Amino acid sequence: MGLPGLLYRIYQRRLMASIPPDKVPRHVAVMIDGNRRWARALGNHVSSGHQAGAEKIPEFLGWCEELGVEVVTIYMLSTDNLARPADELEALLRIIEDIVDRLAATRRWRLHPVGAADLLPESVARRLKEAFERTADVDGMLVNVAVGYGGRQELTDAVRSLLQEHADRGTTLQELAETLDVDDISRHLYTKGQPDPDLIIRTSGEQRLSGFLLWQSAHSEFYFCEALWPDFRKVDFLRAIRSYAARNRRYGL
Repeated sequence: MGLPGLLYRIYQRRLMASIPPDKVPRHVAVMIDGNRRWARALGNHVSSGHQAGAEKIPEFLGWCEELGVEVVTIYMLSTDNLARPADELEALLRIIEDIVDRLAATRRWRLHPVGAADLLPESVARRLKEAFERTADVDGMLVNVAVGYGGRQELTDAVRSLLQEHADRGTTLQELAETLDVDDISRHLYTKGQPDPDLIIRTSGEQRLSGFLLWQSAHSEFYFCEALWPDFRKVDFLRAIRSYAARNRRYGL
């Protein structure tokens, strides 16, 4: 292992010990940013960065599981990403299909697709649906796989679903307007029935949401990490959790 490795392990254990079990977030969401920059820094095609980023995901889920996190949401592909050059997008979608299949095959976690399936190629939407069905009975951590996800798209879909539900009941728009509240919309989100994220982590140094979980993040804590996603280490994750645990969460201003 050598001295650097030994020191790293000691520091990692100290970080773990510094996190009170009752301060671990119930739901952690992560924006896996920096794959392309990681590849370009090495002089490689961007697809190698996406592949390296995919390889990090099972490791990250293991860290969350070890701490007792109940729900994890991974932002893999936004609706904006669907406009990327065809060769990059096709390679990225194949990588996503592969990692989702691998996660489902472990039967370690319960996978739940989050996104606008109708905007994805049919084969990708099918693979996501199959992963959901294959793990529906797994008694493990819930993992939301955000593919083809956009916060504005989610809210549009939620309102559309809400209006359709009430139209089927015969509710008039006036009646709906008089009774509509935030819970009505929440029940039609992609993450309906789940706790909102307590902590949202974004790698690569960027400090913006980019449309991620716009509704659900109203009271979330944020942690921005300089490391590119393929370089994200367990100590980086534990620092994020330690930072979260040290905060005095207040709802409102």
